[in-house]
Amino acid sequence: MFENLSERLERSFKLLKGEGKISELNVAETLKDVRRALLDADVNYKVAKKFTDTVKDKALGQNVLASVKPSQLMVKIVHDELTSLMGGAAVDINLKGSPAVVLMAGLQGSGKTTFSGKLANMLKSKKGKNPLLAACDVYRPAAVEQLRILGEQIGIPVYFEEGNKNPVEIAQHAIAEAKKNGKDLVIVDTAGRLAVDEQMMREIAAIKNAIHPNEILFVVDSMTGQDAVNTAKEFNDRLDFDGVVLTKLDGDTRGGAALSIRTIVDKPIKFVGTGEKMDALDVFHPKRMANRILGMGDIVSFVERAHEQYDEEEAKRLQKRLAKNQFDFNDFIGQIQQIKKMGNLKDLASMIPGVGKMMKNIDVDENAFKCIEAIIRSMTPVERGNPAILNGSRRQRIAKGSGTTLQDVNKLVKQFDEVCKMMRTITTSKGMGNNRMPMLKR
Repeated sequence: MFENLSERLERSFKLLKGEGKISELNVAETLKDVRRALLDADVNYKVAKKFTDTVKDKALGQNVLASVKPSQLMVKIVHDELTSLMGGAAVDINLKGSPAVVLMAGLQGSGKTTFSGKLANMLKSKKGKNPLLAACDVYRPAAVEQLRILGEQIGIPVYFEEGNKNPVEIAQHAIAEAKKNGKDLVIVDTAGRLAVDEQMMREIAAIKNAIHPNEILFVVDSMTGQDAVNTAKEFNDRLDFDGVVLTKLDGDTRGGAALSIRTIVDKPIKFVGTGEKMDALDVFHPKRMANRILGMGDIVSFVERAHEQYDEEEAKRLQKRLAKNQFDFNDFIGQIQQIKKMGNLKDLASMIPGVGKMMKNIDVDENAFKCIEAIIRSMTPVERGNPAILNGSRRQRIAKGSGTTLQDVNKLVKQFDEVCKMMRTITTSKGMGNNRMPMLKR
């Protein structure tokens, strides 16, 4: 996400390096390249022009301190304007009402159904909500079944009416069902089309008028680029929605939708989808996104993800086991599961300042832990609990069972021993601050 834009902006700022001061000439040259970078990222032309004009006015109006280089000042101004362009601050979802009703809108294939499940999962786990999903897409084959399967995965009930082709009635009945069963949130998944058409607009407007939702979210596939912005405008003219959801930001998107949509429809981006898993959903923070676009990382989001997986009781248990030299492969594979829950490895790396740039040309295998997991799972329960008994014959059997080599097994056991020694030293001398273990080399 945004990799090409980040590289282009970095090259643009280099035009100012070595300059003693900001002048109209060197700013014009820099911003010409910035504008090209934005257009290449599929940002709306008017938005790109207004952006660079604003940056130019602010840059020429600034006095450069002796301790600040012109290129550094330009980065700060661009950062501030990118943040402003994307909305300035995160905007929360409106969950007032009993029950609160959230209506989804968007084209077919934008990811409405998957996002409905992700949102229900997020609000259940993070805000303690008791949601009900309403399947109101009565046209797309298997749409109801897809939502039902997602609901089973996350433990959230799905309301549907087999044979009923009236989405307005289904939505109304779902809300009545929620009230009857003490649900405090209803998320209504609606039908989409391959393109905007009058029938779809009339239907979604009828649902809105019938159920009076507290929140209407427009879900858009960010990979459609500028078309996403145009579609958002058409939906907003008819629905006056409350916020935008950008899906598939983990793909090869150029990012233009995220940078244009806030200006064109004057509605905040509230959530971004960052993967296929049901927990791959983030609140949209404009400042953090600006940091990532400019290669500054997003350490706040990284820490938040780590904190979500932090278990204080587990940390204390592991500390005691390390101190007693009892840490085993069962504990270690538990640590791997926690790291995996934090999300896409390359996405996590991009949040750490400087690391994302270093890894841009490195293919991060999302199955990086599979070899380690296969080896550990090929051990018997006794072997996992007692690593010291792993002699030569046992290691050969484990290698065959896991589809790896004896060298792979020996390497894992050696690194496991080294990690245990290091962590025992840290635990003994300073105490264990958290339950994170260093990752073993592959």
